[in-house]
Amino acid sequence: MQQISLLETNLNKYHDLMKLWNDINELLAIMEAEDDESMLQDVQAWVDDLSNRLDKIELETMLNEEDDTKNAIMTIHPGAGGTESQDWAEMLLRMYMRWFERSSMEAQVIDLIAGEEAGIKDVTVEVKGSYAFGYLKSEAGIHRLVRLSPFDANHRRHTSFAAVFVYPEVEENIDVDINPDDLRIDTFRASGAGGQHVNKTDSAIRITHIPTGIVVQCQNERSQYKNKASAMKILRARLYQLKKEELEQEKSAIEKNKKGISWGNQIRSYVFQPYTLVKDHRTKYEDSNIQAVMDGDIDGFLRAYLAYKTIEEKKKQ
Repeated sequence: MQQISLLETNLNKYHDLMKLWNDINELLAIMEAEDDESMLQDVQAWVDDLSNRLDKIELETMLNEEDDTKNAIMTIHPGAGGTESQDWAEMLLRMYMRWFERSSMEAQVIDLIAGEEAGIKDVTVEVKGSYAFGYLKSEAGIHRLVRLSPFDANHRRHTSFAAVFVYPEVEENIDVDINPDDLRIDTFRASGAGGQHVNKTDSAIRITHIPTGIVVQCQNERSQYKNKASAMKILRARLYQLKKEELEQEKSAIEKNKKGISWGNQIRSYVFQPYTLVKDHRTKYEDSNIQAVMDGDIDGFLRAYLAYKTIEEKKKQ
């Protein structure tokens, strides 16, 4: 049913594009016949709309891997550096939340641990929308910030890191073997804002998958049952991704040279001082309008990564 829905959506996009194309040509024909340029501004607006829609469809043709159409689960963790890195993690969360809104994605914060002074220690977001994982997979890695620190009394320049992980949401019909005996489930009282019921009952859930050491938790719901269901969803996604990575490594010796996610291997740098520039180190794509990027305008980086990945895949073939 999901595949049918996706095909219907793509077909509707095609029909909408053809209608817009025909409307533009009809309007141009009227303008030429009547020698009237008063509607030129309207034509330009329609052409711009057509161009934007075509760009988006072209981007989606690059999203052809098995999991690209799925919803996504994103987690953000600050690196070493205390408040400075925690603030950077919150800045990244804000950037992505803005992008979700711009892209008509539905995003829900499943779990958030706030920092003592500012920022966040950890956050997990569930993202629902067309090609959510396909778009967001480019964001997995280490993000580096260079700025004059607002937490430094001497206003010195600091470098901070935060790690972003993205997993495809796993449907119930996909086989991910989770043995209940391999799980340790702890309940605890939720922290932070959430009302009296949330903070006064042990509704929060933490699940530890003992064989892999993966730990997930959820505390945003009032119901312990709902929190457990959300935590299990995250665990399934992470185990599924782990299984995929293991299979890919077995299939190709090339993977041995693949750089892992480590603090010395940032995928993107965001420089606020002494100049303003956001640069992706994989694709070399960059944007000097750092304020726009932090407000969620990251489509250029997503497109550049997908094009880069397509070229890399062709090289392997």
